[in-house]
Amino acid sequence: MAVQHWADALRKAKKTALISDGKRKAHYMFEDGNEMAEEYDLKTDELVLRKWRHKTTFGGQGQWTWEVGETNPNDITSDLIKENSSNPLFTRKDTKASFQWRIRNISYPVEVYSVSAEPTERCCVIRTSNKKYYKKFSIPDLDRCQLPLESAALSFTHANNTLIISYKKPKEILTLEQELLVELKKLKGTSEGDIDCKTQ
Repeated sequence: MAVQHWADALRKAKKTALISDGKRKAHYMFEDGNEMAEEYDLKTDELVLRKWRHKTTFGGQGQWTWEVGETNPNDITSDLIKENSSNPLFTRKDTKASFQWRIRNISYPVEVYSVSAEPTERCCVIRTSNKKYYKKFSIPDLDRCQLPLESAALSFTHANNTLIISYKKPKEILTLEQELLVELKKLKGTSEGDIDCKTQ
């Protein structure tokens, strides 16, 4: 089963743990050379950041790409090329029970939006009836575990110029996340200031 395959890949990966800035930070080095970094809030155990770095075609290290959380605000290129601050901003910020995306700076009334799941394309689609906004996005967690995309799990609300889309996590994902958190807490996480991170 694909969920088990992904769980095994996580277990086999070399892991480094660090506790810093009120967050539990974990780094995974997979057998295929790809890397994943995650940060969890120490108080709530909620995932606040997940980013990936894949090997390039020639075996070098690629750039980090964000899956959960906002991209690095201290990124060097941000001073050179910057999006207009009034443009819609699409980010993912999960809760314990749901995958969740927020689109800020989008002010149309709630009845203008439609959000649908497209199981054959393995993605969700946001449309506006006024044709001003269109967005397709996938849920990598479901793809990694090869779980079906269910329309009934999808919902959305709109408040304060922000569209919030939620997808209820399937029980397989909830179980996997719980098991992973238990494993992470077993790692000997070093404290802030102690840079000798042990990889296990």
